[in-house]
Amino acid sequence: MIRSVIRGAGSALPTRIVTNDELAAQLDTSDEWIVERTGIRQRHIAGDGETTSSLAIDAARAALSDAGMDASDIDLIVLATATPDNTFPATATKVQAALGCQPCAAFDVAAVCSGFLYAMSTADAMLRSGQASRALVIGAETFSRILDWEDRTTAVLFGDGAGAIVLEAEEGDGTRGILTSQLHADGNQHDLLYVDGGPSTTQTVGHLRMRGREVFRHAVVNLAQVLTDVVAKAGIEVADIDWVVPHQANIRILESTAKKLGLPPEKVIVTVDRHANTSAASVPLAFATARADGRIKEGDLVLFEAMGGGFTWGASLVRL
Repeated sequence: MIRSVIRGAGSALPTRIVTNDELAAQLDTSDEWIVERTGIRQRHIAGDGETTSSLAIDAARAALSDAGMDASDIDLIVLATATPDNTFPATATKVQAALGCQPCAAFDVAAVCSGFLYAMSTADAMLRSGQASRALVIGAETFSRILDWEDRTTAVLFGDGAGAIVLEAEEGDGTRGILTSQLHADGNQHDLLYVDGGPSTTQTVGHLRMRGREVFRHAVVNLAQVLTDVVAKAGIEVADIDWVVPHQANIRILESTAKKLGLPPEKVIVTVDRHANTSAASVPLAFATARADGRIKEGDLVLFEAMGGGFTWGASLVRL
């Protein structure tokens, strides 16, 4: 049986850190208000010369180093982003060119905060079908470039960053690698979380718009359900899971979802306090952080989950 095994992980963050107090000096908000409602204390914001592709390239290089591989070993790049450098070509092709991966397929996936899970599932299918042998799967965002900085309800929630993993097709007994994944979408919820611009509609980039209370309610219900489904599909118990690596949107969503599943909070990787919501980058960024600090180790059973605008959501179960 062929499985896609995670060989390495890496991350990248912009140099500039913006604290809640700094935002409070510009907006009608406070550090206390932001922390109480979101758990966020700071975020990284891209500066001049820092783009989605530059962050993706740095994260990819870190993941390759962690995997002990060269760029020439990679024959597939799937990059998840809602904030590409250009409408086209795909930001993944900029990563390919910078790294020197040849020959190599490279393309972007757009599923907002669930994008990394969509990208990982796509790469997994291509590896298992024999279309590629080793893949870079990247989530990278510069959400600061689509925020309305006068809207305190959204401006305080997001940050910029990138995370990446290296996947390799491995033949074995099927107990290691990506064991199962499940993806969903519900376009009927478009108006709850979206960007009010685009080349085909307004010929502008637009700004992020969100109805936070409704998004929170859908997130807790949808994530709890998809996590339950993935665990059942894999034939395991919740107690068997070593770590949950969730999309870092809001500490209250993380806590509510864990409670619904009966998961102890110490099994949930939390980086939202340092990174805020980095959309498609948040899951691989949190995973790379916990891998680097030694919490997540080889042999661990890890559950990834995310939900994003549109709506899209999903989960993947991985044995490292």
